[in-house]
Amino acid sequence: MSSSSASTSEPTVLHVGGASPYDVVVGHHLAERLPAMLGDDVTRVALLYAGPLGALAQPVADALATKYDVLALGLPDGEDAKHAAVANDCWEALGEAGFTRSDAVVTVGGGATTDLGGFVAASWLRGVKVVHVPTTVLAMVDAAVGGKTGVNTGAGKNLVGAFHEPAGVICDLAFLETLPRDEFVAGLGEVVKCGFISDARILEIVETIDPEALTWNSAELRELVERAVQVKIDVVVDDLKETGGKDGHPGREALNYGHTLAHAIEKTSDYTVRHGEAVAIGCVYVAEVARRAGLLTPEEVARHRAAFSRVGLPVSYDAATFQDLLAVMKVDKKARGNQLRLLALDGIGRPTVLAGPQDEWLREAYSAIAKA
Repeated sequence: MSSSSASTSEPTVLHVGGASPYDVVVGHHLAERLPAMLGDDVTRVALLYAGPLGALAQPVADALATKYDVLALGLPDGEDAKHAAVANDCWEALGEAGFTRSDAVVTVGGGATTDLGGFVAASWLRGVKVVHVPTTVLAMVDAAVGGKTGVNTGAGKNLVGAFHEPAGVICDLAFLETLPRDEFVAGLGEVVKCGFISDARILEIVETIDPEALTWNSAELRELVERAVQVKIDVVVDDLKETGGKDGHPGREALNYGHTLAHAIEKTSDYTVRHGEAVAIGCVYVAEVARRAGLLTPEEVARHRAAFSRVGLPVSYDAATFQDLLAVMKVDKKARGNQLRLLALDGIGRPTVLAGPQDEWLREAYSAIAKA
């Protein structure tokens, strides 16, 4: 498929099964699909969008206005949206507008917007319908799919939230045309992660394509997005609430590959390091830990460095002390009591939980990524 045909071909519909099934639609110029996802029983829609994206959100607002009363609520940009005070402002607006359980929320923005908007939908009247329209690579392949919602606190990222599956997700790749390149590249961190935990084809594409050819309308980018979304769907359907997978598989925890250090980097940097960048560093770090635990070979660790760096992502970090990062990692959601638990790989495509890793492994691995 050529780049031009990638932007004109029929949308791909990826179905998410389970107790609350929904579709993830991937393609270009898809706003007109929103009413069908929301249904006929909705009267009012709260459109929660990242403030700077007003122009991008307008086609979505127009499509909604053909059928519903629309309450547009601009949010702070990025992680600044993910605070309880912002959620409270949204609740107050919904209350003043008289939103009921039969009304709905639509989000337009990156992962912070979908996280915050999803949390507002999950908590308003104990749950109303929500449809996500992610506008970044990161949000398309990660935050918008799977039903996790949340806000940040002083203690860490996403420690307050709820599971609330959307009624649908629209991954309109045309939104990526104006996405800054550094944000575009950062989103690939979650894509490459999916290659390491599940889909080797993702790694093959990343390792062979000219990274500059990955653009909003390229067939390769569309395939990467679709494959990464499918990886998440496959995991989430079997383990929505991260209680554990089948036959020894870590279940939804597999999606947290690299995230223990990543979240610590984000918090200690006051979120100046982008999530996808932190994930890339975190994956290389946990690969170094896994090598010391006898789970990965030096060649497999080197493949981590090569794949992430090939698309322009960082693979080293030394802007915080190991002790500061470790203190944050110990309050990670995957920790159990005082025991640190890392999602690791026992070979490419074989996720496993590494519980209670030796302190020496953790320190040596951080030294390895600090010197890289």
